[in-house]
Amino acid sequence: MSTSRRRRTGRPAPAPQARRGRRGVVRQGPLRTHWLLLTALLLTLGATLLIQGYTQHLYDHRPDQAARQAGSEAVPEQVRTGGPVIDAAGPQPRTAMPKPGTVALTFDDGPDPRWTPEILDTLRRNGVHATFFVVGTQAAAHPDLVRRIVAEGHQLGVHTFTHTDLGSQPAWRRSLELRESQLTLAGAAGVTSSLLRPPYSSTADALDDPAWSAVQQAGHEGYLTVLTTRDSEDWRRPGIASIVNTVIGEPGNRQGQIVLMHDAGGDRMQTVAALDGLLPQMKGLGYRFTTVSESVGLPDPVHPATGAEHWQGLALIQVLRTGDWTLTVLGWLLYAAGAVSVLRAVAVLVAARRHKKLRRRRPWGPPVTEPVSVIVPAYNESAGIEAAVRSLLASDHPVEIIVVDDGSTDGTADLVESLDLPYVRVIRQENAGKPAALNTGIAAARAELLVMVDGDTVFEPDAVRMLVQPFADPSVGAVSGNAKVVNRGGLLGRWQHIEYVVGFNLDRRLFDLAECMPTVPGAVGAFRRSAVLAAGGVGDETLAEDTDLTMALCRDGWRVVYEERAKAWTEAPASLSALWRQRYRWCYGTLQAMWKHRGALRQHGQAGKLGRRGLGYLLMFQVLLPLLAPVVDVFALYGLAFLDPARIIGLWAAFLLVQLLMGTYAFRLDRERLGPLWSLPLQQFVYRQLMYLVVIQSVFTAVAGSRLRWQRMQRYGSLRVPAVSAGVDAPPEPVGTGGYRAQVHEAVRDPGQGT
Repeated sequence: MSTSRRRRTGRPAPAPQARRGRRGVVRQGPLRTHWLLLTALLLTLGATLLIQGYTQHLYDHRPDQAARQAGSEAVPEQVRTGGPVIDAAGPQPRTAMPKPGTVALTFDDGPDPRWTPEILDTLRRNGVHATFFVVGTQAAAHPDLVRRIVAEGHQLGVHTFTHTDLGSQPAWRRSLELRESQLTLAGAAGVTSSLLRPPYSSTADALDDPAWSAVQQAGHEGYLTVLTTRDSEDWRRPGIASIVNTVIGEPGNRQGQIVLMHDAGGDRMQTVAALDGLLPQMKGLGYRFTTVSESVGLPDPVHPATGAEHWQGLALIQVLRTGDWTLTVLGWLLYAAGAVSVLRAVAVLVAARRHKKLRRRRPWGPPVTEPVSVIVPAYNESAGIEAAVRSLLASDHPVEIIVVDDGSTDGTADLVESLDLPYVRVIRQENAGKPAALNTGIAAARAELLVMVDGDTVFEPDAVRMLVQPFADPSVGAVSGNAKVVNRGGLLGRWQHIEYVVGFNLDRRLFDLAECMPTVPGAVGAFRRSAVLAAGGVGDETLAEDTDLTMALCRDGWRVVYEERAKAWTEAPASLSALWRQRYRWCYGTLQAMWKHRGALRQHGQAGKLGRRGLGYLLMFQVLLPLLAPVVDVFALYGLAFLDPARIIGLWAAFLLVQLLMGTYAFRLDRERLGPLWSLPLQQFVYRQLMYLVVIQSVFTAVAGSRLRWQRMQRYGSLRVPAVSAGVDAPPEPVGTGGYRAQVHEAVRDPGQGT
């Protein structure tokens, strides 16, 4: 074991705290800008995903033959019996027929990156121009193909934005579909088109009332509706010869035709092959291939887009591309978060089981009976200091108690002195912060073994004895005890109780097994005085002085272990704001300590274990995983809106089941009642989000290099002196006047004798 005794100062933490004076919350105005940035980012992400979900998951993938026809009483007779090109802008609709001997080939559903280029190549070889009715989302995904269609002299029309059945949609959705389609054309090729091919349409005599309503609205918005006279039925993939025969029709029929074909929406190999034989054959029969507008003698409906339309179209295409990219990234992050979560669950459960077996088989060594100095730093702790001190005096191990009053203004020191309790000393000092108070207590301590305890914590009668037993092993420099929440009432109390048992204690078992314990909690921890002094005492460079000290001991070669039998009860925050302040300080201080002791990554022995195991675990599971946690929530909302809700709920239930299994096992290990676990599902909707927001805030604070001072938690006076455990852990009973084991303290030896 390395026993270097030089103080590990390291470089300054990324965001060192300000010099401490009076404890309090520091106003951090400049930091509020990152919340504005985060809000803007979330709103942008939400809008991007909404657009992506709308374009991708509201896309109507039904084949053309799946459209259902309704009644047609509202369709005018002249439309049903008229031509396939319909102008419904005026009070009386007008139709047009293609000229005899002309054939307008039209291709729907594209562009497609595979089939559209092959069709364009075939048309170019045969010197034929056609009309392509493109879907907006496809055009946005493949703008180069839209530009090629225009560049090679073909005509463009719109086929809605998401291939939706316009007849089944409300008026606002119809307008949106057409407007977005036009913007896509403007952005992709710098043009607009007044030609519309409604999805699921066919011939004029097949129009029903909903479809006619959509045609009328499109006419009022400036569109010519283009139906068909002949369906190649290539969507059925009936065979190349069948497609050719269907398009040619009856020999000698010279009536003009608007032919429906497809360049996307499935395997179009038969369409491409049919064109190769169809085009020369029909030319030989005297047919002339034209665009739709030429076939009916209309001016070119395709016009250059305005500058505003072009830039809006480019922006729309970029948003759609960003949405696809964002969803891809979020998908990978989701897989990463899931993998990390499963990895952590497996690691802590396996470690906890093995830790339990090892602790049963291997004692620490001969019983440790030497007296202990208990240091209680106190600042305005009058609400709970009496219960804390009395619980320590009730210990079944010889102790001296040193209460260091750090400039309290609520009479904390006076209260302790008025109790006139044996083996209790009060030291007063000007307010200088918790690390200074601890160092004062360490300097005044007479024993080699120190127990440091917060003023909001009460000990079980056997907690001190259990806590110091690992010091029988001379390589142990510090011991972490088992902190439990005393104020478990209400949802917030239950959630913190679950977190202490399931999160903190399972992690400590893993750290103990891996010999990389990063934190001995301030609520219940024991130290070798000589080791602490050799490490330079309790540092004030970070807000997590307990983590900083623990890491310093590890880097000096000491083992830090976990003794789950040493139980202490601590007050947890009773409001969300108080919880936020506490966890913000913890998380930010931990980041500071990790940065300060990053040199452990390059060391060997016990220090190397801390660096490569402990710091690696903290970085992955307490920094990166919470930062990935919002991905789970974003995907859950996205999935409920646009994917299969049943599948999303099933995945969430599986995730919750893993949490429940971990919780059940952890509660059994700690001999806790399982009742509070009923609130675990609710914890996923409030508490978890608060915790990852704390991590986000802390990371922003650290990256910004901002200063943060101590933030003292409000005390609620819920502490009680514990009764002797009766098998199942329960919150301590109220403070009484008797039952304290004075005879134990009579056996305290002169602390100056040492061990």
